[in-house]
Amino acid sequence: MTKDTKNNKNKKPKFNMYWIYGGAIVLFIVVQVLGGTGFDETNPTTPSEFMTYLKDGDVDKVEIVNRREAKVYLTPEAEAKDVHKKSKPTSLLPTATKLPNYRFEFGDLQNFEDDIANVIQTENLNPKPQIEYKTEQNAWGDFLIGLLPFVLLIGVWIFIMKRMSGGAGGGAGSQIFNIGKSRAKLFDENTDVKTSFKDVAGLEGAKEEVQEIVDFLKNPEKYTNLGGKIPKGALLVGPPGTGKTLLAKAVAGEAKVPFFSLSGSDFVEMFVGVGASRVRDLFKQAKEKSPAIIFIDEIDAIGRARGKNNMSGSNDERENTLNQLLTEMDGFGTNTNVIVLAATNRADVLDKALMRAGRFDRQIFVDLPDVRERKEIFEVHLRPLKKAEDLDLDFLSKQTPGFSGADIANVCNEAALIAARNGKKAVDKQDFLDAVDRIVGGLEKKNKIITPGEKKAVAFHEAGHATVSWMLEHAAPLVKVTIVPRGRSLGAAWYLPEERLIVRPEQMLDEMCAALGGRAAEKVIFNQISTGALSDLEKVTKQARAMVTVYGLSDKVGNLTYYDSSGQNEYGFTKPYSEKTSELIDNEISRIIEEQYQRAINLLEENKDKLTELADVLLEKEVIFKDNLEKIFGKRSFDGPIIAGEEE
Repeated sequence: MTKDTKNNKNKKPKFNMYWIYGGAIVLFIVVQVLGGTGFDETNPTTPSEFMTYLKDGDVDKVEIVNRREAKVYLTPEAEAKDVHKKSKPTSLLPTATKLPNYRFEFGDLQNFEDDIANVIQTENLNPKPQIEYKTEQNAWGDFLIGLLPFVLLIGVWIFIMKRMSGGAGGGAGSQIFNIGKSRAKLFDENTDVKTSFKDVAGLEGAKEEVQEIVDFLKNPEKYTNLGGKIPKGALLVGPPGTGKTLLAKAVAGEAKVPFFSLSGSDFVEMFVGVGASRVRDLFKQAKEKSPAIIFIDEIDAIGRARGKNNMSGSNDERENTLNQLLTEMDGFGTNTNVIVLAATNRADVLDKALMRAGRFDRQIFVDLPDVRERKEIFEVHLRPLKKAEDLDLDFLSKQTPGFSGADIANVCNEAALIAARNGKKAVDKQDFLDAVDRIVGGLEKKNKIITPGEKKAVAFHEAGHATVSWMLEHAAPLVKVTIVPRGRSLGAAWYLPEERLIVRPEQMLDEMCAALGGRAAEKVIFNQISTGALSDLEKVTKQARAMVTVYGLSDKVGNLTYYDSSGQNEYGFTKPYSEKTSELIDNEISRIIEEQYQRAINLLEENKDKLTELADVLLEKEVIFKDNLEKIFGKRSFDGPIIAGEEE
């Protein structure tokens, strides 16, 4: 058999249900036509013409059908007349019975019979024409007409069922019968996933662990020969924007195994039991394609600790989904060669059974990048930009402390937009500085109406922050101060915070004193205070409360902490301490804040002339930098290793 013959055989039309529908319609039409008179062509006439033919003696027989129609048969002599030459009937199909010459419909049967009788009597016709009565029925047509509503209902039902089970392309109701199926998106060697580990800058430790998981699936014998077991899962934990999902994309691009990706919310549905069904279906698909990787983003949507939300009731759908996930990951019928990757920034609320060894064997912490890692991230996001040749990446990485990878990507994009807005051919250093200011402080509002008195108060407020932070050892030194309104603030100050892993009490107190420097300056200069220190007071109050209730840095309260890392008391209505302790805590918080406020006032009283000089420069230029402070105060004698940062 030749190849063309095989192709012709394969090209034979496949059976289609629409053929049955079409055949039924054709059959209905044929039966209707055959059962009626559609295949014979009988000449029409009128009752008055019929009466004329009857008077002339041309009518041989009148056949009354169904009491409303008359079929007229002429005599052989009449058919030979010229007037009736065209009355000879024709038929598309051969027939043995004689066909009528004329056909017409009449009104009332009684009147029609009386008219015929009068004509016969008046004209004394001999022989008299025969009068016959006949009832015609189309049994097949009546049967099909009665069957038609049922056929239509069945057809509509089949159409709706096919639409509902037709996948994502079937509209809003397409998943009604596939509601328990997994919605995971499959990436394999046939899928074009361009993200690789080269696109993941920084995160060296996390990247190494994830690469090892990919290696597990590529070369399992390398580890199993020594008696080791492939880990069941790895949990990526870290703040938002640090690259957890990007790492998973890199795994999908690097691993030459099927990669199922979905979000934790994809398991949640309004129908009971759907989440557990989707988990079963997901692992079933992964097992069929094993070795495989499953990635669940934002797993806290279904992995939240069971029994903590008392308002949900005992039969919570999320708990059922979590139970099924626990069983699939390490239960009686464990799926081998299926590794589960998950990402969350709320690891503290996850169920302990999910975090145990044997399920998520590894917890990979994806932290905010340091200076070196920020430089690598800038290199990745600067590739598509037309940047200036003298752009200093070390400077940019120092100016963005605490920025995540997503923040740095936003900075690069914002800098390109600012450069394009200004008509530049390349993105330079100033565009990046403006982008950082834009993201952290908000958009400049140079046209905002502000009175000279308010502007002076803002200038002394910001100058107070700058002066106190410059005079204190552990406070972050200033980089830039502006009194141009940004966002919701009337002024802003950028600092160089020191990146610390542990914080000592004197460092926290210096930061609180610097934050209260703005209100202290208003008190020293104007002997009045204003509402402009709201954000400063909020920050200071949170720091003081953390010192007393979280870190145990208060001598009166002692080495106690009321912080609950498990989150069980998050929605509690009772305090974990007595009313007497509550009063002591409030007094300690107030004492710490007031001491630092008085300390800031004393510092500004001693340097009132320098404060005034700095405020005058700020009023004149609207923006001042570190150089302006060095001219007035001199260099800081206790400058340590500083990185870059910003606060408002």
